[in-house]
Amino acid sequence: MSRDRSATPRRSGRPTPSARARRPGRRVAVGLAVSFVLMLVLLVGVFPTRQWWAQRDELGQRREELARQQDESEQLEQRIATLRTEEEVERLAREEFGMVRPGEEAYQILPPPVAPVDLPDTWPFTGADDWLNR
Repeated sequence: MSRDRSATPRRSGRPTPSARARRPGRRVAVGLAVSFVLMLVLLVGVFPTRQWWAQRDELGQRREELARQQDESEQLEQRIATLRTEEEVERLAREEFGMVRPGEEAYQILPPPVAPVDLPDTWPFTGADDWLNR
């Protein structure tokens, strides 16, 4: 019983012509699938991540601004509490408005007079110092 080798199909490592024809389509399909997955990863992962980082930076800036405003608010609250005392009201009335209590005398010290202008007696200053020192 000898077998005829021509009757059985050859099984070498090479694909048949019909398998070769199917492979380029399969490669294109795999390439499209990989491209689709890559685009999906970009759309879901990268672009929202940028937005998330930007929002995180903005949130940090807003927190710093809020902390500054809270500090300023605390200082203003302390100033309000100080201004509600009688001693502070009296101090401001005396310093800024020159007010005194009944029976007290108020004195104001005037600033010194302006020094006279001393110009040379040559032209074009002849007589100008008299006019300026009136």
